[in-house]
Amino acid sequence: MAEPLYLKPVFKERIWGGDRLRDRFNYEIPTQQTGECWGISAHPHGPCEILNGRFKGYTLDQLWTSHPELFGQDPSKEFPLLTKILDAKTDLSVQVHPNDEQAQEMEQTPFGKTECWYIIDAEPGAEIVYGHHAGTPEEFRQKVEEGKWEDLLRKIPVKPGDFFYVPSGTIHAIGGGILILETQQSSDVTYRVYDYDRRDQTGKPRELHIEPSIAVTRFPHSDPEISGKTIKREGASFTEFVRERYFTVTKVDLEGEVSFPKEAAYLLFSVLDGEGQLENGNEKYPFKKGDHFIVPATIHEFKLKGKAQLIVSHP
Repeated sequence: MAEPLYLKPVFKERIWGGDRLRDRFNYEIPTQQTGECWGISAHPHGPCEILNGRFKGYTLDQLWTSHPELFGQDPSKEFPLLTKILDAKTDLSVQVHPNDEQAQEMEQTPFGKTECWYIIDAEPGAEIVYGHHAGTPEEFRQKVEEGKWEDLLRKIPVKPGDFFYVPSGTIHAIGGGILILETQQSSDVTYRVYDYDRRDQTGKPRELHIEPSIAVTRFPHSDPEISGKTIKREGASFTEFVRERYFTVTKVDLEGEVSFPKEAAYLLFSVLDGEGQLENGNEKYPFKKGDHFIVPATIHEFKLKGKAQLIVSHP
């Protein structure tokens, strides 16, 4: 079976969500507080369904287990990545994620959560929390107990096209008015540090996880390096944002026709804008803004044709 695997997104209602996933990508969202589109997911909290071809109706986790040849016989027990689009109408909670070893010890789950963000859109003045100003766990705890959030949290203004690499152990939060594509390890383990004293649907304050947060946070904070190098070829330019232990993430600006370099067994694609087609021999597979698909290991060479902006990742 040598065809791309198109996926049906899974949507998540969130207290901070809005309706831009509908307005921007024409998705049929469940509510006006839809915060997350899980575009490529095999996570048990929201596995995506295959929409086309021989494996139509399979979920990605089922396909991972039953047809490892599609993924180059990847030795991971579980599909390793998760691609989301997040619509932050209001601020997300300030949070931090454990690394693999900490997640296995503290939560008995296989993966921690290293992630990265591509800013699709941002309202003027929008900010993210990216890191903290505490030198030690003790200083961090003291500022939390005293509620000195402005002193503790490091805020950075953002604009469309920005990219941030967020390794496990990084204090972070997406601010209101921001639309992002997130590439992450396939994990849902989150420790909430601060939530602006918001309450859930039952009127109770949302749970915080101060001690686990301190246990997994990096001290002191330091910004990781990202590449951002762009390679221009006839028909497209490729901007590689990050290449690290868990994933490589590249933005492709397609302006015509280009033979795509397949440097990994399988590739994950999310179409942020425009439209085009993937050509595999004589077969043509159209794609448009909002589509998510996987090019499996059974496709060895292919071309992209059209005018589009895509985010491509692989383990």
